[in-house]
This record gives sequence, C-alpha cells and structure tokens, in this order.
Amino acid sequence: MEDKLDLLSMTIDELEDLVLKMGHKKFHGKQIFQWTNKGIKDIDEMSNLSKELRNRLKERTYINRLEIVKKLASSIDDTTKYLFRLMDGSVIESVLMKYQHGYSACISSQVGCRMGCRFCASTGAGFMRNLAPGEMLDQIISIQMDVKQRIGNVVIMGIGEPLDNYDNVVKFLRLANNEDGLNIGARHISVSTCGLVPQILRLSKENLPVTLSISLHAPNNNTRDKIMPVNKRYSIDKLIEACKIYTETTNRRITFEYALIDGVNDSKDNALELAGRLKGMLCHVNLIPVNTVSGTDFKRSTKEKTARFKEVLEKHGVETTVRRELGSDINAACGQLRRGLVDEKRL
Repeated sequence: MEDKLDLLSMTIDELEDLVLKMGHKKFHGKQIFQWTNKGIKDIDEMSNLSKELRNRLKERTYINRLEIVKKLASSIDDTTKYLFRLMDGSVIESVLMKYQHGYSACISSQVGCRMGCRFCASTGAGFMRNLAPGEMLDQIISIQMDVKQRIGNVVIMGIGEPLDNYDNVVKFLRLANNEDGLNIGARHISVSTCGLVPQILRLSKENLPVTLSISLHAPNNNTRDKIMPVNKRYSIDKLIEACKIYTETTNRRITFEYALIDGVNDSKDNALELAGRLKGMLCHVNLIPVNTVSGTDFKRSTKEKTARFKEVLEKHGVETTVRRELGSDINAACGQLRRGLVDEKRL
C-alpha cells in the first residue's frame, strides 16, 4: 500500500485535486469524502461514481479500515472498550462512554508512546509509530457503525501523545470537524498533552476551538520530574506559561488533569502549591484516581484525601471536579489491554 493514497486521510480539497488529475469532475471529490466517512470498506460501494473512476481510484488509492479484535462491555456502566488491529498488524485501543448528553469516544493517536510517564500503561508496551489521520478518524467511524449511534464528543487521550503526532492530529481535527464528514464540533473535541510546549503554542494559532487538556499530575518540578520525564525538557514553569498564552490567544478554558497518587502528589501542601500556580487562570482541574499499572507501586489516593485536595483547590478559587470512574471492570483506561497482550507476548 506504500505507493497508494489513503482515502480516509485525505481532505475534500486533496480528493478534488486527485479526481481532476484523473480527468473527472471536481465534485466527485466531495462524493468520495462522504462515502469514506460512511464506513464503506470497498471503493466499488461508491455507487454514484462511474465504474471507470472507481477503477482508477482502485489503482491509486485504498480505504484504510480498522478491524475490531476484541470488544469488552462493562457490566457496571455503559462503557465499551475496543481493541483495533491496523492494516500493518499493530493494535490500538479506543473507549466508548455514554453520558446524559450522548456518546463520547476516547481515541488513540499513536501505536504506543515514547513519553515515559511512570503511571501510564501506554508507555510500558513501547512506541511503534504515529497514526495517520484516517486511522484516528476510523476509530470513531468503526465504533459508530458497531453501536449504531452517533458520537458527538471525542477525547484524544488514548494511547500516545497527540502533540507528538502534531500534523496528523491537526489534520484529523479538521477532517472530523468537516460538515460533509462526521461533523463533530471542534468545541466537542478535547486534545490531551503531557506538556509539549512548542506544540501547545502552535496549536493556539490553528484557529481550532478545541479543549486543551494538560496532563499535569504534580504541582512542582521536583515531583513532576520523578513521574513525567517530559518535565526535564519543558519545566512546569514553561508549561504553565505556554498554557496562559494558549488561553489568552484562544479564550478557551484549559483542563488540567491531575492523577492523585497516594503519598506522591496528594498532600494538602501539594494542593496549596497547585492552587497558587493556577491562580487567575482560565482553567479547571480534573482529579483522577490513578490506575493500577503493572511494574509500578503507585496506589490511588483515598477518598478522604481526594475530597480534601478538591476542597483546598476550590477554597482558593480553582474550579475542580473528580472524574467519574468508568469501565473499571474492563480496564477501560487506554493502554491496559494492549499492554496486557504485550506482557503475554501475544503482540
């Protein structure tokens, strides 16, 4: 497939240029885009294209579709976890979550991750490659087709560091937002990052009103250095400065994700220090019970410590929520299923 174009990763403009070069009318580009976003697996299913154009497309392009390898449905809530196989045999994970406002999907942006965060299951299984825009898009399309429901909200917080795959992620955002495709509003998409400062500043200029989520997880450099290697490249001071620029440029509120680890980052002093750092920012903090990951001795904070941490932040004017735990019986946090297969040497 290396010499062929991936239709699902192409914009309408790119498809229009392609069909014009093939000697066909420009409007067929939009038709092709609409077909690929409907989840078809074969170019011959594009019934409103001539046979000659379909044959030309088959010579120069392909439809990159994912295969559902495993599907785990929670018996506790309406969370469903998907293990997808890509065309090269790699596997990734996605999670479907049901809320009162509708369905949300948490999708992956890379096969593995190279950021090395100690509490994250994605890191231990190793990094292989970036996902193409179409591979990110098809996680949503495949889930929609499986459950026969529209997904209205997307979180790019699965396997991988989205801003480490910057160009493909930004292209995915524009594809997913297109009204002739999935038509998911940019304000209904969250992009997570562990703190790649140059990319945060680039994203602020893209005119994409997505929600930026920062995996912060510590109030100071000393603690963050121990659990997140990226902090040695971009200190917490540089990260917060970039976040302030992002909010000022976009007028969009930032979410700071904070996984509470017992005895590591969950003390009252930690909460006070964090409140001081975030004072006056357009943001809110999302407290997360840390997941148990093989190879680490991290334990989640108690409910009492979590409540105290939240109380301190709110007392100092920082809007704070505690993330509702979903799919705990199916290891719904991204990376756990793939890592389990790697540990079993099945990948």
